[in-house]
Amino acid sequence: MTTKVKEAAGTHPLSVLGEALESAAESFGDATTNARASAKVAARKVRSTLGTGAYKSAYGVSYGIVFGGVFLKELLPENSTLRRGFEEGAEAAFDAVANRKLEAASASRRSNGAKKKSSSAKSKQKDSA
Repeated sequence: MTTKVKEAAGTHPLSVLGEALESAAESFGDATTNARASAKVAARKVRSTLGTGAYKSAYGVSYGIVFGGVFLKELLPENSTLRRGFEEGAEAAFDAVANRKLEAASASRRSNGAKKKSSSAKSKQKDSA
């Protein structure tokens, strides 16, 4: 019986404390990792929710303006000056958008062409040097 008591008494109290501290440190490290992962997931969900809210707001405003204009145009008599103004204004807006797209595309092609020319001029200078 005395051997069992000596073995139990032989465990050092500081080693028990050290093991407890190691266990606590591991748990703290795991909690930190879990908190970071949870924060990343939460940030993604918030961004997604904000994006969805912005989309739905823009959609609602656009729909309301266009639907209101079309509805008002349809209420006006066929030969009304106001109706003709709505129709021609809408056509002018579509034309302006189409022109902007064409200008942007041609400007993009010009800048790409200028980049190619400048890089080929630089390589010619290197070759001649």
